[in-house]
Amino acid sequence: MPFTRREFLKLSVSSVGASSIAALGFSPSGVLADVRAFKLARTSETRNTCPYCSVGCGVILYTLGDRAKNAKSELIHVEGDPDHPVNRGTLCPKGAALLDFVRSPNRLRFPEYRAAGTDKWERVTWDWALDRVARLMKDDRDANFVQRTAAGTVNRWATTGFLAASASSNETGYITGKVIRAMGGVAIDNQARV
Repeated sequence: MPFTRREFLKLSVSSVGASSIAALGFSPSGVLADVRAFKLARTSETRNTCPYCSVGCGVILYTLGDRAKNAKSELIHVEGDPDHPVNRGTLCPKGAALLDFVRSPNRLRFPEYRAAGTDKWERVTWDWALDRVARLMKDDRDANFVQRTAAGTVNRWATTGFLAASASSNETGYITGKVIRAMGGVAIDNQARV
């Protein structure tokens, strides 16, 4: 059904009239008197980088808490950093959902280990997990390191691959690559989305 000019004028006049009546005071006083507190008024602002991909978008994390010793602040809001040169305040859907990622009850907060042949994960300490990773890497490197070939010195460890963190800075990626290559690693990747 077409919308005529006369119907448009009727709708416009009635809208202006209704908003004028509300502005003159003929509206519920409780609604006008209710002032909502700005939810970020008492928060602490921390700038960080989104951990999802290798783009490295800047985010601002807002936490509520007095930052006293042994007191944990609670993250209440996440938004894009308008001063960041990469994203200028915008976030993709994954970055916009960072608050849900942090608050997820399924988020892994400690290392877990599943022994071979079992289907159960057991919680382990960080020291145990890091020592185990270091021991397995050393054992594999010692068993498979190739120092020389017929062509000359190669210093190659090709049996283990390494996937670097995709949200790390350029400097961190550079140092990670140097460390892995110094150990002889040839399989290294900074994959953005695995």
